[in-house]
Amino acid sequence: MKDLTSSDADALIADLGQKARKAAAALAEATAERKYAALIGAAEAILKSENAILDANAEDMHYAEAKGLSPAMLDRLLLDPARIRAMAEALRSVAAQEDPVGKILAEWDRPNGLHIQRVATPLGVIGVIYESRPNVTADAAALALKAGNAVILRGGSESLNSSAAIHKALVTGLKQAGLPEASVQMVPTRDREAVAAMLRAQEFIDVIVPRGGKGLVGLVQKEARVPVFAHLEGICHVYADRDADLDKARRVVLNAKTRRTGICGAAECLLIDWQFYTKHGPVLVQDLLDAGVEVRAEGELAKIPGTISAEPSDFGQEFLDKIIAAKLVDGVDEAIAHIRRYGSGHTESILTESDATAERFFKGLDSAILMRNASTQFADGGEFGMGGEIGIATGKMHARGPVGAEQLTSFKYLVTGDGTIRP
Repeated sequence: MKDLTSSDADALIADLGQKARKAAAALAEATAERKYAALIGAAEAILKSENAILDANAEDMHYAEAKGLSPAMLDRLLLDPARIRAMAEALRSVAAQEDPVGKILAEWDRPNGLHIQRVATPLGVIGVIYESRPNVTADAAALALKAGNAVILRGGSESLNSSAAIHKALVTGLKQAGLPEASVQMVPTRDREAVAAMLRAQEFIDVIVPRGGKGLVGLVQKEARVPVFAHLEGICHVYADRDADLDKARRVVLNAKTRRTGICGAAECLLIDWQFYTKHGPVLVQDLLDAGVEVRAEGELAKIPGTISAEPSDFGQEFLDKIIAAKLVDGVDEAIAHIRRYGSGHTESILTESDATAERFFKGLDSAILMRNASTQFADGGEFGMGGEIGIATGKMHARGPVGAEQLTSFKYLVTGDGTIRP
């Protein structure tokens, strides 16, 4: 399907949306056991479909290389047997979690005789728009299904074949469990007009979750008429405080930047306290240089051989590559001020043995995730015990941080009386 007109795209999304609405109504009443069976069946189907998924991924890699995608984006797109096994394990992990639907969040009695419960309910239909990473197909579907939601997936143009192969396995799990096939649907086109149609489909979609680069997320936040769970960028900071343990700091800084440079939890800026630098010298920067990282340094740090003098634009930059900005700061308050100015509200980590300084850091910043003596690469729903994530939300409403199954629910009030009337 190519060159969709606006009306064609609206008709396509309306068709998917109507099916999703019907499926969502069935899922809202589905038992925890049936959803569990669907996810376990999908995990098994993914493993059995490994060769077909790898073949589809090879087609996508060829397409992406021809488009000239960056190495970081190609890494996001690539699937191998280990990543396919990890995808299946994530499905099993989500399946094993407690079902969030129907959970009593609070209950109380009123003097007028009413008993009130606040109970978790599905959101309804979730639209997920994502780039490159085909494993998002499985993660998003699993979490949406666990929370009793239908989902409409629009993968990146470069991952269309991989996502379709994964989707086929997910549908196998749904069929085996007796759940509607339309519980998980893929938009069957690379045409960007379909994205625009999803963003204006408030009649059919209850929330949009974009996963991708600044361009995609910015477009979604600007154009969507449907509510959005999103983060614009992952500009993550690591601050080495004057009371940091040197060995811990070296491990964490190197891991935060180099484990995987193309994910939103990768560190993009290193802040070093002057007193730490005076005591330990350029060891943190040198470790990064030795690992092949391009260090764009400011001030005194720019005198370290091998570094590059930072431009003002390097701070507040999401590199998604083996590049990091670095500067010296005078204490935790200066670090906080820098992060407030340049951060994106995603994840920040402080390296310190001082409880008081850590508390100041935690209270002074309002990013979705704040860490102490831990790598920012842990900013991930799977690492948080959620089985996976549908995205990282940096807004202030409803969901923040990793968005797992529990965050994909809303709630309703159940009020019970005994012939009770209001005077």
